[in-house]
Amino acid sequence: MGPRAKAVCSLFILLQVLAEPAENSDFYLPGDYLLGGLFTLHANVKGTVHLSFLQVPQCKKYEMKVLGYNLMQAMRFAVEEINNRSDLLPGVLLGYEIVDVCYISNNVQPVLYFLAREDYSLPIQEDYSHYVPRVLAVIGPDNSESTTTVAHFLSLFLLPQITYSAISDDLRDKQHFPALLRTVAGADHQIEAMVQLLLHFNWNWIIVLVSSDDYGRYNSQLLKDRLATRDICIAFQETLPMPQPDQVVTEWERQRLEAIVGKLQQSSARVVVLFSPDLILHNFFREVLRQNFTGAVWIASESWAIDPVLHNLTELRQTGTFLGVTTQSVPIPGFSEFRIRRTPVRLPEPNRTSLEATCNQECDTCQDTTASFNSILTLSGERVVYNVYSAVYAVAHALHSLLGCTQACSKEVVYPWQLLKEIWKVNFTLLGHSVFFDKQGDVLMPMEVIQWQWDLSQNPFQSIASYYPKLRQLKAIHNISWHTANNTIPVSMCSKDCHPGQRKKPVGIHSCCFECIDCLPGTFLNRTADEFDCQPCPSYEWSHRNDTSCFKRRLAFLEWHEPSTIFVVMLTILGFLSTLAIMVIFWRHLHTPVVRSAGGPMCFLMLVPLLLAYAMVPMYIGQPTFFSCLWRQTFFTLCFTICISCITVRSFQIVCIFKMARRLPRAYGYWVRCHGPYVFVASFMVLKVVIVAGNVLATTANPTARPDPDDPNIMVLSCNYRRALLFNTSLDLLLSVAGFSFAYMGKELPTNYNEAKFITLCMTFYFTSSVSLCTFMSVYDGVLVTILDLLITVLNLLGISFGYFGPKCYMVLFYPERNTQVYFSSMIQGYTMGKD
Repeated sequence: MGPRAKAVCSLFILLQVLAEPAENSDFYLPGDYLLGGLFTLHANVKGTVHLSFLQVPQCKKYEMKVLGYNLMQAMRFAVEEINNRSDLLPGVLLGYEIVDVCYISNNVQPVLYFLAREDYSLPIQEDYSHYVPRVLAVIGPDNSESTTTVAHFLSLFLLPQITYSAISDDLRDKQHFPALLRTVAGADHQIEAMVQLLLHFNWNWIIVLVSSDDYGRYNSQLLKDRLATRDICIAFQETLPMPQPDQVVTEWERQRLEAIVGKLQQSSARVVVLFSPDLILHNFFREVLRQNFTGAVWIASESWAIDPVLHNLTELRQTGTFLGVTTQSVPIPGFSEFRIRRTPVRLPEPNRTSLEATCNQECDTCQDTTASFNSILTLSGERVVYNVYSAVYAVAHALHSLLGCTQACSKEVVYPWQLLKEIWKVNFTLLGHSVFFDKQGDVLMPMEVIQWQWDLSQNPFQSIASYYPKLRQLKAIHNISWHTANNTIPVSMCSKDCHPGQRKKPVGIHSCCFECIDCLPGTFLNRTADEFDCQPCPSYEWSHRNDTSCFKRRLAFLEWHEPSTIFVVMLTILGFLSTLAIMVIFWRHLHTPVVRSAGGPMCFLMLVPLLLAYAMVPMYIGQPTFFSCLWRQTFFTLCFTICISCITVRSFQIVCIFKMARRLPRAYGYWVRCHGPYVFVASFMVLKVVIVAGNVLATTANPTARPDPDDPNIMVLSCNYRRALLFNTSLDLLLSVAGFSFAYMGKELPTNYNEAKFITLCMTFYFTSSVSLCTFMSVYDGVLVTILDLLITVLNLLGISFGYFGPKCYMVLFYPERNTQVYFSSMIQGYTMGKD
């Protein structure tokens, strides 16, 4: 025995109890091929009822569901319309057996009845591919919970089932429900339409009320999952109590409803999303009216969005604005008249017993109730009705293809699996709309967002927007009449939106509840990236308080037109011309004692780098570049090192001549023979080149921009050699200390050779200025650093030009009588005699 046969064995046992020959169908129409219909015609929430539920005495016992009766009439209308056509199923009549499933309590018995044979038996077989049940297809039921129950049975036999309003996305699973199709979009699209509606009106603080059944739990969870990525928060969620079958409110239910409505009153949220069947909402809205809760926006799920009974409670208009998501309105010609048409009672068919009579097809109470709602049903448009209508037509088109209907149909045995295969293939146009099933077995009909109106001359469910499942987009939101002062859009926000440039500081557990904090200068708020933290501006940009973006800082550097620059340039020109004049004077008096005492040819080794250093001062002015920074970091410091090393070795040499020559004659002789001064200068130059090369490799010569500490709107563009400055000047500082020491040791030498005062002054100024500059640069980053760097550099160059060479030129030009060999000899002789 196969697995399917084993499953049917269990069904067989149930069938003996539930599918006995009793009053099986509420509406029956004989035909060549029967369709089964499952509709909710009465509001029996709990308990069990018999299938012959439309008998007149029982019609008065429970509240009638007008929408369910309306949908059932749509199936009857579609069947009769198809039978009256000569092109779709010529020569073939469709029949139906329609059963009231009473919401959720009466599902198993009808489906077993539909699966059984005429003798109410269901034989156990290995293969049911040639089994012919009572009906070929089933239309319905309306809710997901009932549809799931029925689909588990029908899928075993691959008997086609087309539901018209069950939206649970679990029904898309064709592994579990291979025979189930839908003429309605799934719950995913309903939720998406709701979310887009909330986003459109900036409602990010909502309340969710759900029923305690699978419908409420499933849809609320689906909404939570969707809102998790949409910046919409749920203030709270409550579960509505399930009412009694007779709608009598128990004490526990009353207390529960009072608590829920009281919580609504206290909440700052003014948008309420309701996922619940309509039967559960009657007592709830009565409590809302009793507590006089007003000013809300009620968003209805498809289960009650167009319920005429709830809409008939006209006092609800005082509670706020009612919006809902439902299927698109498609008017069906002739249906409004058919809905309230009284059908002649059919006599029982010869092969049906009196117990199977169709007396239920005339229920005066049911038709009278429907007639009282006919106006609102007509004005509202045929919405879900079209889903039933198109489902019946889908079966008819499948039969048309299967029976090869051209001029006439071949009346052959049709097996359910054959019909199912053809239903998947149907593609036809019905009342201007294309009907075909996608891969999940759904017909993606457009949806609408509707608003409840109580003007009797208008559509009670006015369309205000359209949602297109294929595009997943809500469009054309218009003509909304808000039940507020001056028709203003209701506000439902835990916290008002922050102004531009303000970040959100969360308050509590909800991201929609926050305080607004200004973004400080130097930071900005990018809402698309992060609304809760201000992002810092890049180093080359800046922002003011509450800015939403950064702007480029104004680049600042030493420019030619600035007064400080002009002053330094004038000093540079003075130094350059003076050094050039000194070079000319020394060249013309090269062999005089004064020039020779200053160093002779070595003087030009100092003067040429000095001229080059003056000539490189423009490298400090203007926008720094890679090459200007590289020259300042390398060539300029090399020139200065040559000058310092020459002064140092010159001071050392004078001390050696007068104080060490007699004590260390051999060492002095070796110093002279090996050209000690030049070797000294060259050695230090090589060492300096190594230091500079290491700094260049270790640091970049590219200019860098740093915020001006005095004005954050300004970026100071300067050369990036601060870290290398101390290493570059360390050797020069060492040489300046040595030069100072040697000069101080020679303070008692003859006047013509005593340069202690001038060298001491130059070296002391260089040492103190360099140390001060390094210290200042380590704590300050403004343009003043560049100005001071250049000024100190020029002053050091001037100190060498005027401090070392100035007195010599003065002697040559103004005291020529002292620039003689005789005078120098007398000064040396006097020094020697004094020492003796």
